[in-house]
Amino acid sequence: MPRTPKAAPQVPSTMKELKDTLWKAADKLRGSMDASQYKDVILGLVFLKYVSDAFDERRAGIRAELALDGYDEDQIADLIDDTDEYTGRGVFWVPTNARWGFLAENAKGLGPSMDSAEKSIGALVDEAMDAVMQANPQLSGTLPRLFNRDSVDQRRLGELIDLFNSARFTTQGQGGSDGRRARDLLGEVYEYFLEKFAAAEGKRGGEFYTPASVVRVLVEMLQPTRGRVYDPACGSGGMFVQAEKFIDAHHGEGSDISVYGQELNERTWRMAKMNLAIHGLTGNLGPRWGDTFARDLHPDLQADYVMANPPFNIKDWARSEDDSRWRFGVPPAGNANYAWIQHVLSKLAPGGQAGVVMANGSMSSNSGGEGQIRAEIVEADLVSCMVALPTQLFRSTGIPVCVWFFAKDKGDRAGEVLFIDARGLGHMVDRAERALSADDIAMIAGTFHAWRGVESNAALDEYANVPGFCYAATLAEVKAADYSLSPGRYVGAAEAEEDGEPVEEKLRRLRAELEVQFAESARLAEAVREQLGRVS
Repeated sequence: MPRTPKAAPQVPSTMKELKDTLWKAADKLRGSMDASQYKDVILGLVFLKYVSDAFDERRAGIRAELALDGYDEDQIADLIDDTDEYTGRGVFWVPTNARWGFLAENAKGLGPSMDSAEKSIGALVDEAMDAVMQANPQLSGTLPRLFNRDSVDQRRLGELIDLFNSARFTTQGQGGSDGRRARDLLGEVYEYFLEKFAAAEGKRGGEFYTPASVVRVLVEMLQPTRGRVYDPACGSGGMFVQAEKFIDAHHGEGSDISVYGQELNERTWRMAKMNLAIHGLTGNLGPRWGDTFARDLHPDLQADYVMANPPFNIKDWARSEDDSRWRFGVPPAGNANYAWIQHVLSKLAPGGQAGVVMANGSMSSNSGGEGQIRAEIVEADLVSCMVALPTQLFRSTGIPVCVWFFAKDKGDRAGEVLFIDARGLGHMVDRAERALSADDIAMIAGTFHAWRGVESNAALDEYANVPGFCYAATLAEVKAADYSLSPGRYVGAAEAEEDGEPVEEKLRRLRAELEVQFAESARLAEAVREQLGRVS
């Protein structure tokens, strides 16, 4: 019996509505599987919906172009399946059985209890994922295939696919049918979902997600506009995506950078590959996931920019004392922080720059020979800037963090290190998490650019030390401080603002106010004693 056509769902008209619609729809599967599997299912479906919507829009655009040129229906049918007409415009080719319309038609009434001759909706989605990967080699091994497992509720999965119909990743008349706006929409939704999943997973969420404001500090300071960009612990690829956004904001082309990365966790590696594909970035993340210390997948790479947020204070790591990367000293077996730092330094090309997020302890630790390694790095004049960040930027850890910036060539600032104490910046997003505003980031980056003498939108007119915030120290000063790189040790205290009140008058006023407070305290104490007496 034919189904009764359903009324077309209302299409979300704003980005907030689109995000809310998708997130509410995703809740259909929450609770029926563990958090990591749930994340893979939802992000996989969001990606499949995007590629299908972008494909359908491009298909409609080709049909309209051919009809306008006078082609009849038979000719259009022969030409509309030319894959180059899609891939040449940045649109993935989507085979018939992977198109959202096909899946939506089969989403209802197909579950584990159906006739065994029919396929469940999960099996159809798995086949769709396979078909998309086969048709687009750059996605090979990327998309999840777990929709037909016993842990996935097929009825809820069907309802979720049905609900996703109200979301449209299309240009909607804005910018033609080249898929660019559709990609931008998906990119924002994908990042929104990554952030939501990271918050939901707590500490484990930090394995794949670095807060956007932290990533922006690295990108805005380094300004990676062209060349090779590398991340040795790339998570879900946020550093690369933010670099692409920076280039786009400065009217460049994402193709001006070549992306290289490595990731230890299989699921996170797949997320990163999907994230790059979503943003139109062709990246070399290695043929598979892997441990950067045990097997460097890019051994000969010399990068123009390295941006990384490696896991902090790893105690169990693949350590080899004769590793050529340990140019400044062998890192201790009980902590990989200086292994990450030296790995990053080993990847820098002449003129290369790097930014690495680290636990605050890395700036002053002397255990296991770390102090000597730090001294060697400082004396090699590779440290360009140290930034102490405010607390609570990471939901995944309460450890205070900093960012080390390195440069192979510091130009006129050779022999100096800039210290920035940004611990007083930021605002609370909620009770658990702090974020840096655009102005905060511009203040940090602008100070660095002014010190370097680099032109940028955020650069100040001229660098000057600011008590309590920034200080340019010589290597001799750093050596005198036993090579501690904690900004608070150098920037000093902020200057107190003069209020114009003479000291003697201020003391009299404060004494009078204190006497009033003492009297009020005595009155309250007497009142409490009286109430206690009545009770007894």
